[in-house]
Amino acid sequence: MTDTQNRSAMLSGCRVLDFTQYLAGPTVTRLMAEMGADIIKVEIAPMGDPARLLPTIKSGRSGYFVQQNRGKKSLCLDLQKPEALDILRALAAKVDVVVENYGPGVLQKRSNSHFEDCLSDETEQDS
Repeated sequence: MTDTQNRSAMLSGCRVLDFTQYLAGPTVTRLMAEMGADIIKVEIAPMGDPARLLPTIKSGRSGYFVQQNRGKKSLCLDLQKPEALDILRALAAKVDVVVENYGPGVLQKRSNSHFEDCLSDETEQDS
């Protein structure tokens, strides 16, 4: 196995729940995907990641968004709905890492203060 192949598999088997947008967060999780991690990007409804609207847009898709989110699985959830929080709880139980780069309190506000609860419930059960 070459040195490049070793590095690409460095995070193989690592599952990541990705709540990122714009630049820094998506870059981190893109690099993790390039090193073999399984990334599940969660976008917040109704619009999803605002980077979807950044230029250059071709055939209705942002080249920037595609570049920063390649190699990731993704879904869009309305955090105001209990069903969405149930999905997050199920996902949180199956991941090793959660990455988010929203401002302080933004995800709590968008989920009616339930965002951290649905992640911490799983963490406490695993301890």
